[in-house]
Amino acid sequence: MSEQSTPPPGPAPSLTEVLGTVEQLWPLHLQEPWDASGLVTGRPDQPVRRILFAVDPVADVVAEAVSTGADLLVTHHPLLLRGVTSVAADGFKGAVVHELIEHRCALLACHTNADSAPDGVSDAVARAAGLTTTTPLVPHPADPAVGIGRVGDLAQPVPLRELARRLADAVPPTAHGVRVAGDPDALVRRVAVCGGAGDSLFDAVRAAGADVYVTADLRHHPASEAREAAVGPGADGTPYLVDLSHFASEWLWLPVGAAALRDALAARGHDVQVEVSERRSDPWDFRIDHPVRDRSVADPAAPTAGGPR
Repeated sequence: MSEQSTPPPGPAPSLTEVLGTVEQLWPLHLQEPWDASGLVTGRPDQPVRRILFAVDPVADVVAEAVSTGADLLVTHHPLLLRGVTSVAADGFKGAVVHELIEHRCALLACHTNADSAPDGVSDAVARAAGLTTTTPLVPHPADPAVGIGRVGDLAQPVPLRELARRLADAVPPTAHGVRVAGDPDALVRRVAVCGGAGDSLFDAVRAAGADVYVTADLRHHPASEAREAAVGPGADGTPYLVDLSHFASEWLWLPVGAAALRDALAARGHDVQVEVSERRSDPWDFRIDHPVRDRSVADPAAPTAGGPR
């Protein structure tokens, strides 16, 4: 019996073909008006055999893309969100642009368009929380079926502590950890989520009747005022808050997005290797926890200071 040879890979798509596929998955018209999603570097006709997904286009991630031979780096966050007058390599953003161009690696940002689109960032957070059916928290004006954030009901109510633990187990570990505001034993069922910084959406969260709001980057004053409103006169204590690391909340989408793009390209006859970066681009490296003197500021389930960890 003769050996079976491995069939040659299909033709590599051009960058233009990949961008067309991306547009079907995460249309640019869904991005917010202030956003800067889209192509940053790359020639339209260059072939794309290898794609790397990451949250941030930082130097370490770009170095990984270059070292692995990626033809395209897809990041959630844009490199040039605000206007610049120079991309000279003596600045950190300019250095990234030069590294990408010199190694013929294109850079594409899928930011708020990937937040709003189906199976986007907030859908990934919703699944990690245990939600199976959701609706947009803030529907997009052009298409109410999609939009920023998601809200839905858990199959069964769970204690707030259990929901927070479920999310902590799902996201990559960071120095930020998972912060929670609310009674750890309170049962929650209706959950609102927004991957990334979501403290501008509290009115929508309250209007949706959410028991708990899962988001990231909660600043002191918006979080404090949200909790004051929740426990003030006539209030019932909700929504409780679960605050994830910005990086960790959005990382959840990377495997989903990578698989969606790989499958969509394969359906068009293209065999493209699509991978997820293993670099942690969360800016914080470590934290120092306080000794547990006041259990009101610690995990109620945690041991007291000096006990086993």
